[in-house]
Amino acid sequence: MIRLRRLAPRWRPSPAVRGYLARGTVSAGSLLVAVLALLGLAALAAPLPEDAPSQAALVAAVPAALPAVPVPAESAATPVPAQPGPAPAEQPGPAPEEPPPGAPQQAYARWAAGVAPVTGVPERALQAYAYAHTVVAETQPDCRLTWVTLAGIARIESNHGRFQGRTLGEDGRPSTPIIGIPLNGGPNVRAIGDTDGGQLDGDQVWDRAVGPFQFIPTSWAKWRSDGDGDGAGDPQDIDDASVAAARYLCAGNRDLSTGLGWQRAVLSYNNSAAYVQSVYAAAEGYARDAQD
Repeated sequence: MIRLRRLAPRWRPSPAVRGYLARGTVSAGSLLVAVLALLGLAALAAPLPEDAPSQAALVAAVPAALPAVPVPAESAATPVPAQPGPAPAEQPGPAPEEPPPGAPQQAYARWAAGVAPVTGVPERALQAYAYAHTVVAETQPDCRLTWVTLAGIARIESNHGRFQGRTLGEDGRPSTPIIGIPLNGGPNVRAIGDTDGGQLDGDQVWDRAVGPFQFIPTSWAKWRSDGDGDGAGDPQDIDDASVAAARYLCAGNRDLSTGLGWQRAVLSYNNSAAYVQSVYAAAEGYARDAQD
């Protein structure tokens, strides 16, 4: 602008040109607002978020609709809507070693036994994902979340509770607790100081993501769920964590049956275009394998 005034100090834009420039400014502002709205995501539950992806990367990451997802064949008793529990400091003591008699996940045992060999997902994990699918279908039907999305996220976060050689027990818990790295602001890591007194993650300096779905303590305090009816909400319990993750993904009236709605839900879990692609690839594979 300074150089233009020096070269042509007497030039002034005509009213038509001024109007054109004003309209361009408004359009650019509207585009910026739209982009910011798309990127206004919820707090991350995953421990290693990347820098916010570019708009071009986001568009490239929008998946097609998942293939038709086989609905779990058995149905449990009408699920009780999951409710957020108290803050971590008020959590009940440890849950029993085995799921209580009649735990709702057991209704999906036969279905899981048939799906596990073709997908490579542990039967016990499939039972948890199937029940969370049912909870959302009955309590938030417009969300249209399916078990394959939960399976895709759990595959990336912890290999279905089997991270670093762990095994997933019949009680729904990994053989040893899954606790992520300290969120201390290191490379590609958010800085989150301790919020739970180390109760969930054993760290009284920094928060860490915990459990098969890698919830950070603040997210667990908000979405804590009792997915198996044992009276406790434990992020290490894949039943509780699956229902909590399902509710988290459906927040904000999202519709996961659309590519963009699904993408936004997964981005809310980890704001990374590469993460979206990885979860989608896993979920798509599970859906196709389960159809064979």
